[in-house]
Amino acid sequence: MAKNSSEEDRNDELRVNVLEAEARSLSGWLNCRIGEHLRFSAEPLASYFFAQWDPVLFDALLLAAAVEFCDKIKRRSAFKWMRKIELRIPVHDPALWTRREIADSLNKTLQLLTGDRWRIEFSKRKKEVAPPQQGQFNLPPVQLPAIIPFSEGLDSRSVAGLMEKEYGDRLIRVRLGSKTNDRPRNSSGRPSPFTTVPYEVRHGEYRFGESSARSRGFKFALLSGLAAYLAKADLIIVPESGQGALGPALVPVGQMYEDYRNHPLFTVQMSAFLKALLGQDIRYEFPRLWHTKGETLQQYILQNNQTDWTDTRSCWQDNRFVSINKHRRQCGVCAACMLRRLSVHAAGLSEAPETYIWEDLRAASFESGAVAGFQKISMQRNYAIAGALHLDHLAGLRQSQIHAHGLDSCIHQIAPALGKSEPEVRAGLDRLLARHEKEWKEFMEFLGPNSFVSRWTEGVYDHAA
Repeated sequence: MAKNSSEEDRNDELRVNVLEAEARSLSGWLNCRIGEHLRFSAEPLASYFFAQWDPVLFDALLLAAAVEFCDKIKRRSAFKWMRKIELRIPVHDPALWTRREIADSLNKTLQLLTGDRWRIEFSKRKKEVAPPQQGQFNLPPVQLPAIIPFSEGLDSRSVAGLMEKEYGDRLIRVRLGSKTNDRPRNSSGRPSPFTTVPYEVRHGEYRFGESSARSRGFKFALLSGLAAYLAKADLIIVPESGQGALGPALVPVGQMYEDYRNHPLFTVQMSAFLKALLGQDIRYEFPRLWHTKGETLQQYILQNNQTDWTDTRSCWQDNRFVSINKHRRQCGVCAACMLRRLSVHAAGLSEAPETYIWEDLRAASFESGAVAGFQKISMQRNYAIAGALHLDHLAGLRQSQIHAHGLDSCIHQIAPALGKSEPEVRAGLDRLLARHEKEWKEFMEFLGPNSFVSRWTEGVYDHAA
């Protein structure tokens, strides 16, 4: 029997109540407990609050964790992207958080980023959070440093290396990943500030059913913003190149809502939210917005003569889905992996085939391109088709009359966000799309006409085995 509209609406609703450790559960709500579902760690917290303890900043971290929990716990409908999310959070100063300019800015930012309708209520904490024990951290003794979010991604590694040439000791990295061997330390071996995400989100007795992960943009932008506030910096460098920053909004995958996680429209909203909450002007800058990832990688190698880019990871999938013989690889066919492989080729470089589960993109069939013995081929097929077609459609965007209005709208939107004129933005966007088109064409020629990727771009799909 078909569901009526009221049943569909209820299926799209989520009510989450964030509880302090010993607080009683609330009937009719999904209860998310601090210490169980949202865990904060002492040393990472100390690495953030190295200069001063500010309960408002802890509450902001709790907000980011709670938003991530909501985003993961509620699976989106197959027929409707938007969810209605009601969230209750205990904070130290609810009078601050309920100020109109803060509440409006927060809701506007989250709605743009996730495509969901948010209603967030703030209540008074029953127990104040004790300040972490502060340590001696390696903060450069300079005025107005620059912040750069740093992960194990290819753009992150490359742009951090390029920016070090310009900023030197004034560049402070904010660690957004989980790997430990590249966390910067000072000469005494002690960690630098912002070296670990200070909280962890766990599903506990629930199940994380949603993988679109749009809230990651809020998490990373907020962590960077708080670091900028604490370091007295006014600049955050966004390392994403143009294809990753603008492409997901210009060419959405399938029927998905546009992805603004690294987009200037989102970062300008985050700047407004941080200004309302903290009273500090913090701007996000995109030094590689009009360049491709391949150009960024090539420039990094030319200027730094480094091979450490091969240690980076672009694939978002965990080891449950992209391991062979208990060894984790990158899948090689999702949108992120396809962009990486395109970029490595454009930079005139290569990687070992065993970097990826799909070792051979030149194979005649999707199945034969995967490493022998891999059992989860069918699970990756839709991701692979979406990734290839996204890059192909982006390559055709400049020549498409159908998408001309969309490009004009994009230019009109992001020009004020970047503080530039529309002709400047049009020239930059045209340059980016022309370069991507050239790189994609050369990559397709390298793969050859019999490659399963090439045939997909022609609308020919081999049947799953």
